[in-house]
Amino acid sequence: MVPARACLAEKRTVEGCGRSVTRRRARPPPPRPRPRARAIPPEGSMRTVLRRPDFRLLFAGLLASMAAESILLLALAVWVKDLTGSDGLAGATIFAVIAPMTLAPLVGWFVDRHPRRPFFVVANLVTAALLTPLFAVGDRTDVWIIYVVAALYGLSYVTLSAALSGLIRQLVPADLLAEANGVLQTVRQGLRLIGPLAGAGLYAAVGGWLLAALAMVGFAVAAAVVGALRVPESPAQTAALRWPAELGAGLRHLAGEPALRRALFGYGLGSLVMGFSESLIFAYVDRGLGRDAAFVGVLVTVQGIGGLLGGLLSAGVVRRVGEVGTLAAGVAFFGPAALALAYPTLWLGFAAVLLAGVSLPLTMVGLHTLIQRRTPAGLIGRVAAAAEAVVGGPQALSIGAGALLVGVLDYRLLFAMIGLATLLAGSYLWHHRILTPPPAPTHHPPLPTPRRPVDHEVVATTRRRRGH
Repeated sequence: MVPARACLAEKRTVEGCGRSVTRRRARPPPPRPRPRARAIPPEGSMRTVLRRPDFRLLFAGLLASMAAESILLLALAVWVKDLTGSDGLAGATIFAVIAPMTLAPLVGWFVDRHPRRPFFVVANLVTAALLTPLFAVGDRTDVWIIYVVAALYGLSYVTLSAALSGLIRQLVPADLLAEANGVLQTVRQGLRLIGPLAGAGLYAAVGGWLLAALAMVGFAVAAAVVGALRVPESPAQTAALRWPAELGAGLRHLAGEPALRRALFGYGLGSLVMGFSESLIFAYVDRGLGRDAAFVGVLVTVQGIGGLLGGLLSAGVVRRVGEVGTLAAGVAFFGPAALALAYPTLWLGFAAVLLAGVSLPLTMVGLHTLIQRRTPAGLIGRVAAAAEAVVGGPQALSIGAGALLVGVLDYRLLFAMIGLATLLAGSYLWHHRILTPPPAPTHHPPLPTPRRPVDHEVVATTRRRRGH
């Protein structure tokens, strides 16, 4: 007979012992804790696009150029106001910047015939050189120099915008275009928190020449940083049609694509009156609030706070209501802001410019994302430039009309007209938001959890025991 103790040692049921011995099954070892998966930013967050090294480098270069723009544009208008004492002439500075947008078809055709990155670098260097005549401005008789520089800068702005649209399309996947545009608009509007006040302070301290020097440095830095970007360049476009047909290709695409056609029509209707505010804001500060022209910088800073909020929300709005719906919200928000400015009270004015600031990045992100998603890569320069012309043309006319009307009609009546017209334009765009439904939500797949290493000795022992 086999001893019971031996039976227990062999871990099996034994017959013939003093009693039957049954082996109890061993408890399995407790499972080892699995390592947690690495946290991933959710799809659609701005952190997702900022994790891309190529976009971060582009973002750093654009930060320098956008800082230059934020201190330059308002300073030019304040400079003219200081030299002439005229609200209309100060507003005409903005008109000089927007007027060259009528040449947008020619600019877009030129942009599409060159690789994106080198062209963008050269355009920034040329923009820096265009600002050098500002060092010759001394008194009222030199105001024409400011207008010439403003017009040349406006032409450069159209060129840089067209090249940038193609460069972003080349760098960023289609499902992250809204986030990329939202990041840039957030920074552009956020710079209004410090740029206008810094520009007004520097102008009051040392004059406009230092502002021109700082802006030149900003554009030169942007050229150097973007020049370090390594991106596969597409071959230059060759003329498949005669040059008149090539120039009109962007406009034909805008007219043939239903969402782009209705988006630009509705936004153009709003732009016919939105430009009035460029001249009316000086009258609002001077006649309504009884303050000097430099206080416009304070209002623009408050508008920058609203722009910062709108930029942060813009990508999420695109994912909920689509590109045309986001554009509609941006145009419609300008309506109550203009109506509030018809009543000159300081706290109400702050609320109005804050809401106007929210509307601007929503408009820009919705429009730019729509153009980038609905346009072939080889045509995007002409389409982006043509869109600037379609929107900028009515806006330029409205700025010029506003500079004339502010001396004839009460500025409060003009603000009321702006409010009603933009509300109607926003309603038209909202009705056609179904042309660009919100994109289906997508998610990054979770990172795979590492598997535990297999202990082959334990596996072999377990198999032998099961065989017994």
